[in-house]
Amino acid sequence: MRISDSVANYILQLLNETNGIAEIQRNELASFLGCVPSQINYVLTSRFTPEQGYLVESRRGGGGYIRITRLQLSTADMIMHVVNAVGDSLDAATARAMTANMVQNSVLDPRAAELIQAAVSEKTLAAVPRELRDTVRAAIYKNMLLVTRT
Repeated sequence: MRISDSVANYILQLLNETNGIAEIQRNELASFLGCVPSQINYVLTSRFTPEQGYLVESRRGGGGYIRITRLQLSTADMIMHVVNAVGDSLDAATARAMTANMVQNSVLDPRAAELIQAAVSEKTLAAVPRELRDTVRAAIYKNMLLVTRT
């Protein structure tokens, strides 16, 4: 298992044990898991984002900590949160990550997720000029999510 997976799994376990709110000290966690502190930062910025349903706050200084909170949103609120987070451009990897997170959190059923991913795939958008694909993908993705709300 990669170290980033170990860090993410440890944080998810903490969140599950503490009703969705975990406080960690980066250096202590890095020492405990046998990695460098920047690895903790990488995991937090790549796997615990608002788009994935988390809020990360940090306080620097001697008693500093990082607080990770699992957001408790309704299905409609979560979809609107993702729609707003997409903005005007969406790359394929981010679309996959957002969709997987929504399936994991039971916001989308797996079949709807498959259809959305098919609609925004590189294969589907192959006829669109490369410089416009992420813009077109964002528009399709947002519209498909809005349809799933109803």
